[in-house]
Amino acid sequence: MHEEILKELFKQYFNEDCTTIIQLPQAGSDRIYFRLMSTANAAIGTYGKDTKENETFIHHTKHFHQKFITVPQIYCASENKQYYLQQDLGDTSLYSIIKSEGITENVKKHLKEVLQQLAYLQIRGAEHFNFETCYPIQEFNRSSMFWDLNSFKYYFARVARAHFSEIDLNDDFHKLCNYLLEEPNQYFMFRDCQSRNVMIHQDKPYFIDYQGGRKGPLQYDAASLLWQAGAKIPYSVREELFDYYAQKVAALILIDKEDFKERYYAFVLIRMLQVLGAYGFRGLIEKRSHFIESIIPALENVKWFLENIKLKIELPELTNVLQQLIVSDAFKMEKFDGSAKPLKIDVNSFSFKRAIPDDTSGNGGGFVFDCRGILNPGRFEPYKQLHGKDKPVIEFLETKTKVKDFLENIYKIIDINIQDYLARDFEHLQINFGCTGGQHRSVYCAEQTAKYIKEKYNIDVQLKHIERELQGQFI
Repeated sequence: MHEEILKELFKQYFNEDCTTIIQLPQAGSDRIYFRLMSTANAAIGTYGKDTKENETFIHHTKHFHQKFITVPQIYCASENKQYYLQQDLGDTSLYSIIKSEGITENVKKHLKEVLQQLAYLQIRGAEHFNFETCYPIQEFNRSSMFWDLNSFKYYFARVARAHFSEIDLNDDFHKLCNYLLEEPNQYFMFRDCQSRNVMIHQDKPYFIDYQGGRKGPLQYDAASLLWQAGAKIPYSVREELFDYYAQKVAALILIDKEDFKERYYAFVLIRMLQVLGAYGFRGLIEKRSHFIESIIPALENVKWFLENIKLKIELPELTNVLQQLIVSDAFKMEKFDGSAKPLKIDVNSFSFKRAIPDDTSGNGGGFVFDCRGILNPGRFEPYKQLHGKDKPVIEFLETKTKVKDFLENIYKIIDINIQDYLARDFEHLQINFGCTGGQHRSVYCAEQTAKYIKEKYNIDVQLKHIERELQGQFI
């Protein structure tokens, strides 16, 4: 359904048919992204059921374009604003370059370009900006701060069984908020300015995912970028880069550089707490592996901060909680240090003419999905000698059958088990797809499911096409 609507938008905008549409891996949001291509054009199609959020992103993007800020172009949107097309900036994020190269001179160059653009976006981008369009909140105020602080308290500190006085901790939260609220806040605050939300396109940085932006201070975004846990930027480099950012800010507005930097560290602190709250919810509660993996480096940031930074305000109970967390056994368990046996998932295609595949793990089997309700390409001469990985078969299944609806429902079913198995440290799950001959429909479904699991959960998937292998046709 999503694909058809987006393909229609593509045709309306580019005046040509979309020939290829590929669903992209989901990140932390509920939005679903697709890459649409034709002979001459490409676009990223987005489905988001939160129309207000979509409208916010579209508004922000159009405004920033008028300010000559590097953000993707919005091509068009559906009437109900649940679907829209935007510029395809490729697959290279700044984060992917950092993970590939480390903090090289090339990466530092990109980071400086981002910081220069960030200062311009925050200051010049805020000029004549209608902050009433921001969603879900218009301003980084006390209420906004407390939302993040309470997320840290309930989704991370409590889950990790830290001991604290509720009253004293709330007092520290108020002191931190009071201190942060002294900083000028008439600028555009990106809110989630991290390297995953910067695409490198034609060697230039482009900002994405700024729909959560709001009216706020400057330093928060620099803290988000330079203290991103997964990026692991060395502390000396962070200092160098923040000084560069402060220079770019000072070229646009008058600031007291010493005070600007001192308060920056208070924003580093609240950003770290916000991040831990998010990791707690997405990782410790929802058991999403990407967020779990980020907890240890995030706590390393906290440890360095406590050992090296002295704020002008005293936060004794918050410091007490953080000291507990950095030495907590909760984050030294096997599932965090990588020594636990990870969940292994076997995905098989097979022929119902033979038996359902054995479960060699000893667990008695897993899911078995019957693909015979899908129209069989093997009944038609052009496809008889092909299999489910061949492009003509894929195109047949995706355009002439309901295989995508079939798989979408299967993903919802297997997600329940995968998430539960991850939460309970189970070691094995088997997922089988059968059809008449084990050549076309089952192979396609097994391939797509293995890809879905790898992209969403980043866990080990063993893919096997049993009938093909029995015939000596390994693919």
